[in-house]
Amino acid sequence: MTETNTNDAIVTRGLVREFGAVRAVDGVDLSVHRGEIYGFLGPNGAGKTTVIRMLITLLAPTAGAITVAGYDAVSQPDQVRLRIGAALQEAALDDKQTGRELLTLQGRLYGLRGREIAARMADLTDLIDIGDAMGRLIGTYSGGMKRRLDLAAALIHQPEILFLDEPTTGLDPISRNRIFEEIGKINTDLGVTIFLTTQYLEEADALAHRVGIIDRGRLAAQGTPEDLKHSRGSDLIIVKLDGNVFPQVVASLEALAAVDAVDAHDSELTVSTSNGAALVSGVALKLNEMGVGVRELTLRTPTLDDVFLQVTGSRLQREETAQLEGEASGNND
Repeated sequence: MTETNTNDAIVTRGLVREFGAVRAVDGVDLSVHRGEIYGFLGPNGAGKTTVIRMLITLLAPTAGAITVAGYDAVSQPDQVRLRIGAALQEAALDDKQTGRELLTLQGRLYGLRGREIAARMADLTDLIDIGDAMGRLIGTYSGGMKRRLDLAAALIHQPEILFLDEPTTGLDPISRNRIFEEIGKINTDLGVTIFLTTQYLEEADALAHRVGIIDRGRLAAQGTPEDLKHSRGSDLIIVKLDGNVFPQVVASLEALAAVDAVDAHDSELTVSTSNGAALVSGVALKLNEMGVGVRELTLRTPTLDDVFLQVTGSRLQREETAQLEGEASGNND
């Protein structure tokens, strides 16, 4: 069994998963502390879902070790399953059942008796805010209500750890905010450790105690949201150009006083500095001297999306927009 700190709810060491010649997960080491919300971020195809499927015992690793709730996920999967709950991207709900019938069945599958199930449903009805809808057919629920019911089903047996795989993707902003609030309540009111993957960086920034970014199957960055943002500098000057960035432009900006770093991605420049207000005019003048066409120049503090860009080379927000546009046009690739 993997050696683990008693304060750790999840530990992986050298975690690898291969699909034929493709190594989807490549030596991931991570620790999730008991009682925390851990945000797991990454581009599409980076290995997020593969990792979460291994953690919840739906997929065996090719190599490495996994400990979840103190048990080896490979040799003791039944012990792990008793102590975790999971709400994955597609909620497995029967539209012909009522919410109450679904939760009753879920409770019985975990060995709970009638009074225990009734007590848990009473607690969860308030926590998840399902209300009178418990007696209605699930087929009449909105998307947000189905997600909340799926959360309740994952919590009916009082798990130690809750896995949430993009729980708010595709929901309208109001439904997203309600799920967002309920995840926070589950963590603070019930003390449940939460492992969360999400495409919405504001969720990870506000909810997660710590964040891990996976890229090309490897854990590329990890820390608190504040620490990760501070690693980008106190201020960022974002410059969007008319064309792609040339190396001499980056070199010229790096030579300016008070510039900490310059990153270039396609037609976008990111200048890190400790005093953006004092530097922004110097950046604009230098670009003008070089005859570089500027479409937009912005001064702001770093965000998790800036960290994501530095680590992966792309912005998660752009990926999210492209995916939503693809769904709207019927493209599910």
